[in-house]
Amino acid sequence: MNALKKLFLDELADRYDSEKQLVRAMPIMIKIATCEDLKTLIQNHLSETEGHVQTLERVFETFDEKPKTRKCEATIGLLKEGDELADRLKGSDSLNAALISTAQKIEHYEIASYGCLHEWANVLGNREAAELLEDVLEEEKAANESLIELARCCCNREAFGEDASGESVLVVESYSN
Repeated sequence: MNALKKLFLDELADRYDSEKQLVRAMPIMIKIATCEDLKTLIQNHLSETEGHVQTLERVFETFDEKPKTRKCEATIGLLKEGDELADRLKGSDSLNAALISTAQKIEHYEIASYGCLHEWANVLGNREAAELLEDVLEEEKAANESLIELARCCCNREAFGEDASGESVLVVESYSN
């Protein structure tokens, strides 16, 4: 087996594990999010992520390989970081912004990984795999854009202390002497 194909299959196994980890983690994110739009966005992306698991199985098949996993340490680390952040911010106005931050870090990692896999599939001459991976890559980019929009319109403002209209909701306390 040539070196690039071996690298490709190794990275594919990493992605396969990562997507499976995310399928298990996203319902927890939905449960702790307090913004209904964020819950909906994560739920929709969970459905896509379940589809990504199936797509990766098809990509393995295009190389006449059985699907296998290689523990994705990066996803483990990003999810752990997100869990710790969510624990610290439980009940805070910035919880949803923190969840978006975690999700975006994961999306950026996925975009980089799927971009490489797509290019390698092209170099390896596997057009079907390249097309499947390009579809996943585009879905990951779209998910990232949706996260950006939600952060800008709602969650970052909430964390800053404004409502969605941009009006300050900060409470000024008065102190008696």
